[in-house]
Formats: sequence, C-alpha cells, structure tokens
Amino acid sequence: MSEEEFAALAKQLENDFLTLYGSTMLTGSELQRALSYRTAGALRQAISRNTIPVKVFKIKNRRGYFALVKDIALWLATEAKEEE
Repeated sequence: MSEEEFAALAKQLENDFLTLYGSTMLTGSELQRALSYRTAGALRQAISRNTIPVKVFKIKNRRGYFALVKDIALWLATEAKEEE
C-alpha cells in the first residue's frame, strides 16, 4: 500500500466513523464497538492493562475514557497496511 493509499484509507475511515457516531470522540459502547472488543469488561481490562491499541484519555468532570476518531482510523489503516 502506497503512502497515498494509506492516507486515503485513514481519511475514509475517519469520515465513516464521524458519519456513524457523529462525534470526533468516542467513549463507552461506541469505543468498544469501534475497536471490536466483545464486551465493555474486555475494553476496561485492556485500558487497565495498557494494551489498548489507541490513546485513551479522561476528561475532567466526565465519566469514562475517551478516544479520538482520528486515532482509531489511523490505527485501523496501519493494521490494514501491515497485513499486506
């Protein structure tokens, strides 16, 4: 996969997530589904073990962890690129 194809795939994935979820950040069940964790418990465990494949963060006065759609799209595109 060329760099141009990689960039186009990452951008397309980002746009798809933005359309699907309507936000630049995901949390909770959205994050679980986007990263293909079978359960919320599996996602929590990945976060606590620091094995989650994207950067997650907390926001002051908000519950749970958040991740940026852009980071998820880049991770997925990287995974697709490595499979070639």
